[in-house]
Amino acid sequence: MFPVLIANSAASLVMTGLIWFVQNVHYPLLAQVEVQHARGIALDHQRRTSQVVALPMAVEGFTTLALLYKSPVGVSWFLPWANACVLAVALGCTVLLSVPLHSQLARDPQPETGRKLVLTNWPRTIAWTVRGALCIAMLMQAWNARV
Repeated sequence: MFPVLIANSAASLVMTGLIWFVQNVHYPLLAQVEVQHARGIALDHQRRTSQVVALPMAVEGFTTLALLYKSPVGVSWFLPWANACVLAVALGCTVLLSVPLHSQLARDPQPETGRKLVLTNWPRTIAWTVRGALCIAMLMQAWNARV
């Protein structure tokens, strides 16, 4: 199960880095796009972002379930469960907050929609950051059990 934990951690840390980039660079810039250009940019953003996040999110999902089924030796039982709960928060915020705002931006661009994306992205940013820390904790526990 150690390779599964490594894959989970790698995917989670990739998503952690991506979400901080989105929070601090991408969404603030998206919020500044002029309304007449917002629709095309929003559609292009959705297409390009999906290409970047599809693989790490899929790996995160499958490996998180695998870690719930069987944790690596030495990993505290609650860490995979905490990790799964935090992933549920991140994905829930994505589905319930971010996707509708992106759809709204593509359908009927309004200046406040970009600002809402920045504000409502904080729960995802925090969730993926916590996941990254939990993955590192699990890696350390599993590694210490191996040596």
